[in-house]
Amino acid sequence: MISYVRGTLTEKEKDRIVVEAGQVGIGIFVPLSVLEALPGLGEEVKIYTSLQVREDDLSLYGFLSRPDLEMFKRLLGVNGIGPRGALAILSTLRPDDLRLAIVTGDAKAIARAPGVGVKTAQRIILDLKDSVSAEDFLSVAGAGKEGSPGAPGTVSSGTAAAEAVEALVALGYTNLEAVKAVKKVPVTEEMDAEAILRAALSSLSFL
Repeated sequence: MISYVRGTLTEKEKDRIVVEAGQVGIGIFVPLSVLEALPGLGEEVKIYTSLQVREDDLSLYGFLSRPDLEMFKRLLGVNGIGPRGALAILSTLRPDDLRLAIVTGDAKAIARAPGVGVKTAQRIILDLKDSVSAEDFLSVAGAGKEGSPGAPGTVSSGTAAAEAVEALVALGYTNLEAVKAVKKVPVTEEMDAEAILRAALSSLSFL
């Protein structure tokens, strides 16, 4: 099994790159978000990969982080979603945006992906909602440098943040609006749900 490929980026195409590693050019299918984040040709890259085997095909699919690769694998566990379908979804929605859509139940956002209807999007949400919680989405998983809790744009207290999201929904905001507003708050360890709520409401007043 190929866990990752590290080497020189030699080609970029619509949904595929080639990385030269050990004098071998390795073709890897990637979503649009990866293509946009890659450096220029000739630069070194590290791509986390999943090898998908079909009767007459062996293909590598790649991502820039292990959590994004895991999101791809979770999509493959949904009935009716194959590698190309999962790649199309992750090209339409960045992995973090997909997690947000799952948390908030936003089937319409997922259904924007080519070949994915609303029913399929609803099935994705139903199958994956237990593996992507609002608390996890809002916690230190999004933090920047290690050892720097409360970095701007991150939420270091997932429980308090989740409570703030629930309060915003109770005030009439949609789940999507509430989660986005809370994620904008530069939370510190000392902030409770009420403090996060006040800061989130302040940011919403400027939208």
